[in-house]
Amino acid sequence: MRIVCLGGGPAGLYFGLLMKLRDPANRVTVVERNRPYDTFGWGVVFSDATMENLRRADPVSARLIGEAFNHWDDIDIHFKGRTLRSGGHGFIGIGRKKLLNILQARCEEVGVELVFDTVVEDDQSLARQYDADLLIAADGINSRVRSAYAETFEPDIDLRRNRFVWLGTEKAFDAFTFAFVQTPHGWFQAHAYRFEPGLSTFIVETPEPTWRAAGLDRMSQEEGIRYCESLFAPWLDGKPLMSNARHLRGSAIWIRFPRVICKHWVRWNALDTPRGRRDVPVVLMGDAAHSAHFSIGSGTKLALEDAIELADSLRDVTAGQALRPALQRYEDVRAVEVLKIQNAARNSTEWFEHVDRYAALDPEQFAYSLLTRSQRISHENLRLRDPRWLQDYEAWLATRAGVHPAQDRRPPPPMLTPYTARGVTLKNRIVVSPMAMYACKDGVPGDFHLVHLGGKALGGAGLVMVEMTCPSPDARITPGCPGLWNDEQAQAFARIVDFVHGHSDARIGIQLGHAGRKGSTQLGWQQMDHPLPDGNWPLLSASALPYLPGISQTPRAMTRADMDRVRDEFVAATRRAAAAGFDWLELHCAHGYLLSSFISPLTNRRDDGYGGDLEGRLRYPLEIFAAMRDAWPADRPMSVRISAHDWVEGGITADDAVAIARRFKAAGADMIDCSSGQVSPDQQPVYGRMYQTPFADRVRNEAGIPTIAVGAIFEADHVNGIIASGRADLCALARPHLADPAWTLREVARIGYTDVAWPVNYLAGKRQLETNFARAAATPPPASSRSDT
Repeated sequence: MRIVCLGGGPAGLYFGLLMKLRDPANRVTVVERNRPYDTFGWGVVFSDATMENLRRADPVSARLIGEAFNHWDDIDIHFKGRTLRSGGHGFIGIGRKKLLNILQARCEEVGVELVFDTVVEDDQSLARQYDADLLIAADGINSRVRSAYAETFEPDIDLRRNRFVWLGTEKAFDAFTFAFVQTPHGWFQAHAYRFEPGLSTFIVETPEPTWRAAGLDRMSQEEGIRYCESLFAPWLDGKPLMSNARHLRGSAIWIRFPRVICKHWVRWNALDTPRGRRDVPVVLMGDAAHSAHFSIGSGTKLALEDAIELADSLRDVTAGQALRPALQRYEDVRAVEVLKIQNAARNSTEWFEHVDRYAALDPEQFAYSLLTRSQRISHENLRLRDPRWLQDYEAWLATRAGVHPAQDRRPPPPMLTPYTARGVTLKNRIVVSPMAMYACKDGVPGDFHLVHLGGKALGGAGLVMVEMTCPSPDARITPGCPGLWNDEQAQAFARIVDFVHGHSDARIGIQLGHAGRKGSTQLGWQQMDHPLPDGNWPLLSASALPYLPGISQTPRAMTRADMDRVRDEFVAATRRAAAAGFDWLELHCAHGYLLSSFISPLTNRRDDGYGGDLEGRLRYPLEIFAAMRDAWPADRPMSVRISAHDWVEGGITADDAVAIARRFKAAGADMIDCSSGQVSPDQQPVYGRMYQTPFADRVRNEAGIPTIAVGAIFEADHVNGIIASGRADLCALARPHLADPAWTLREVARIGYTDVAWPVNYLAGKRQLETNFARAAATPPPASSRSDT
């Protein structure tokens, strides 16, 4: 094949090298605009796993790169006058210039043609000039090729919030170093690492408003560098900061990171070439196709792995034969892998963009939050990397929760630390989430609910929540939903509460809510959200808007008289819940039900004092909450479930969720249960594991109120990471508890922690379960089932 690589960075050079190694008959040309040894930036960093990929692809260049690398395992975090070190992370750094020199020399050695100091304005002319079968566009993050064919590649470029500058220093750091400095203008942070003897990369970043408030936008390059030297003097040991971008003037060295995503990576151009008219593909690679924030590694890692995958995809391709499917395979495989990295990078980027959100954390928890910010490093992964550090952290966290583990005993995992709200202490952080069972008759819970809720209480959770329970018959979602509008229902619930209190050490709570426009529908396993075939009751909502247009019943917009009646029904139900002995009360203001319909602008079109801006839309839900709080015992906690995001343009966003939480906190709420969606059938959620936890994180750390995280949390590792990082205070699990009422006890056994109480009747099962998990952990999997990742 005749291959032209436009761009002589790591992607173009490494791909050219691999293709020449795979078949010496390939004619490979790399065209670069800079001179042979010109480059900008300082060092790049890889993980040990990336080096393994390089060794498999080309052992010779991997050896040369490895010999030039500086290796370290530790991360140092400097925050509030403290230094916290965690080990076992396995990083390697190399100077960007050194890396390019190695790849250039290796390319020349195997016969790749390198053409320097050549600016290419027209990629099609370049392809014709070299009679190319394949043109690789590895021309960087500001790719001209990507811009020229934007209609094909469909790039999505997001300039991130922070400004950063890429500097160097002669201070040799012995760990990957994060240093945080608070100024009157806001937080600055440095990312620093050694990449060769006597030289380190030193990246400084800060949010744009802080950068401007500090006057850096008006400083010359030299003044800006001196400003950074003064900020980070405690870690520079008198060494200066240096720039190798002297060609840039003023504050131009400070840039915003462009997150690049391309929908497609391959374009075919019909060209007249010396061998006739042919379709020649243009293929994006490296930063031209995608970018990932420097806080989780380097774009160089992704670029080299692109090159490996494309070379593998082309292994059996000769000129013009099977080229299309090979390039499609490359795009399909790499797009998935890059998406994983970019999702992690998004989490990491947002963490560094909002350091102020976590600044109130103690240094220990701040460090844990930083280490796990991308969600690629989990709690148990940290244990593998640095078991001593994590055990010390678990002991610190347990002590904060009032547990003082003995020196010779393993501290409890974060999920098993107690939590106290008002006069109620939960034995651990696990909540059985409210889940609609549709099993009541006339709102009365019977034997099913006794077994359902009682079984969950015996299964180890700290708090068991009853599903949304309605204060009146017309407040129900379905005819099978529970109610608390009469004494028969209250007595039935008291029977369940007494069982939980008498046979377990769990606490039990109840969620009160009104279905609003989503009421009078069929049971969940029938046509969900569709009206009953007959016997429908009238509906109320903030505005006269049906949930499913053309299908759902149209509700009546509530009058003030309706509001008074519904408020009084909530208060009466609250009093019955208290008399039944419930430990915890939650008000349902989410999922498009009545109170949610007031909060969301998608469902509230009122023109009175209960509509309009967020203040008006919150007025009635806050009125309900205040009346319930007055009726609920002062020593028992109340939480509020909100939809923290509607997942519809023009609906509630995470910013609104923080404001909503602040208002409920001021009204006396003890905790916010952060769910999302189900307000509009037009929603487009972005699903994934723990996908709603960022809402709990923001509400907790910006509004300053404890939160419950929900949504695709299904492993002990998830819960431990969420609690340990301070992203939420409790974790509510729904479906995992439907599959296994003893989820908590099983998961604790699975992670090897045995110091946990079981119901005495089940102790034989405890020993067997722990033994089985211990045996499984001691037995390696068959070779065929092992993973390289």
